[in-house]
Amino acid sequence: MTPKEKALQSFRQPPLCLNCAQAIAHGFDREDLLAELQTAGGGRAPDGLCGALFAAMKIAGEASAPELADAFEKRLGYRRCLNLKKDSRTPCPTCVATAAELLSERTAE
Repeated sequence: MTPKEKALQSFRQPPLCLNCAQAIAHGFDREDLLAELQTAGGGRAPDGLCGALFAAMKIAGEASAPELADAFEKRLGYRRCLNLKKDSRTPCPTCVATAAELLSERTAE
């Protein structure tokens, strides 16, 4: 199972029912971040970032985070949860899938 598939399978789905940020951590086997990311879903990540993007940036590390955020914004139009939901009507599973794809690309390099 790919990290993207694993993340989507755990996002709001039983038995784990994880938020978007936690789903990214789970998809990349970073269970050590689950508690910390518990409050980062639903637009509550720092600066209103998409939780999935926030988790991907955290996993990618400081050096790769800006590039990952730029790629996410280029693909979906926004970085902030509110804009993704209200302005572009991007569904959360799309954000989770996109963040996982972009992080996978960066971890494969």
